[in-house]
Amino acid sequence: MSENKIPYKIYLEESEMPKDWYNVRADMKNKPAPLLNPGTHEPMTAEELGVVFCEELVKQELDNDNRLIEIPKKIRDFYKMYRPSPLVRAYCLEEKLQTPAKIYYKFEGNNTSGSHKLNSAIAQAFYAKEQGLKGVTTETGAGQWGTALSMACSYLELDCKVYMVKCSYEQKPFRREVMRTYGASVTPSPSETTEIGRKILADHPGTTGSLGCAISEAVEAATRTEGYRYVLGSVLNQVLLHQSIIGVETKTAMDKYGIKPDIIIGCAGGGSNLGGLISPFMGEKLRGEADYHFIAVEPASCPSFTRGVYAYDFCDTGMVCPLAKMYTLGSGFIPSANHAGGLRYHGMSSVLSQLYADGYMEARSVEQTAVFEAAEQFARVEGILPAPESSHAIRIAIDEAMKCKETGEEKTILFGLTGTGYFDMYAYEKFHNGEMSDYIPTDEDLKAGLEGLPKF
Repeated sequence: MSENKIPYKIYLEESEMPKDWYNVRADMKNKPAPLLNPGTHEPMTAEELGVVFCEELVKQELDNDNRLIEIPKKIRDFYKMYRPSPLVRAYCLEEKLQTPAKIYYKFEGNNTSGSHKLNSAIAQAFYAKEQGLKGVTTETGAGQWGTALSMACSYLELDCKVYMVKCSYEQKPFRREVMRTYGASVTPSPSETTEIGRKILADHPGTTGSLGCAISEAVEAATRTEGYRYVLGSVLNQVLLHQSIIGVETKTAMDKYGIKPDIIIGCAGGGSNLGGLISPFMGEKLRGEADYHFIAVEPASCPSFTRGVYAYDFCDTGMVCPLAKMYTLGSGFIPSANHAGGLRYHGMSSVLSQLYADGYMEARSVEQTAVFEAAEQFARVEGILPAPESSHAIRIAIDEAMKCKETGEEKTILFGLTGTGYFDMYAYEKFHNGEMSDYIPTDEDLKAGLEGLPKF
């Protein structure tokens, strides 16, 4: 199909929406390492995981073999509220950059939660409801996951308790109020409401919190409240599975127009967005059917891939969760209060960690002032105010497009635009006022977190 026939936005018909999630683990030669029981250091059984997670989600968490997992009709019907999401050809950005590169982005911000997180929130809430539970607990950083989960829970009439990282709770009061609008209770973490919260506050008075702290509190609340389970917005295998709808839709839209990306870029905090976007493309690479250059982009202030170690570690600061083998900075690493709350996590998805260790992906870290420069440049020409998290991917997409300008190569670049940044204006204000700093942890700073890794 000729170049000029590719529309600015490619929308699939509802009838073309995926009916299955794609499980990339089925195509991985080296499977991600299993979660371990923190007490015995043995792989977690389904029964043990069932104390914390819903039964059906435990099955999905442990499923390394089934390539396709059917999306229940009720979830597909909910998806129709905001899916299929558009695949956008960034014609305006290409023109402004004067690059021969072709730039595409998959935009996941067309829902009130403002991000891709709703794709997994509705799935996890659905399975909790099916199991007859009263409610769920979770943590949230920037607030997009908490917002998404509160929306899903209100739709299915489930109770929702959210522990929100304290610095985000204070920086993003409107995101907090959206959660409350949807009926969730929101607690700044670490808090006095849990044993682990009280302990963290005693050890780190005045801490601004981290996702690791909030996870510990949410897990404690779930395991000590009858009829509740814990749900998580990133990192876990099941979350990457649900988020594969992003990549499957993207690939369907690209195949329709005969487009093949050369470079696929995603921001990476715990891995939900990157894992979801790349999954079907990575599947082709793993099966030897096609080749792509995958780039994971993370903040220089929280560089798990680029400066972390590949080891078993706790998923949370309170050390109550299972141990996961992942690229990590240590569960005791409390990142600086940078403005991409959704990327302030000390570890990385086990699936993505294994793929990275096996050499299937590249990782880069970027400083936040450079990220916000790219965000503003993008907003001015593409008409969308991007979330700070997504803007990490925008930064590298622009960098790659500029390399093409130098070399004259007509590469096709695809990146994930996870959501909108309308509740992140405090961060944009800091950037515009010249008050934003680029904090990069020293080796000494990282050493402290890494020294706390479990030894066995």
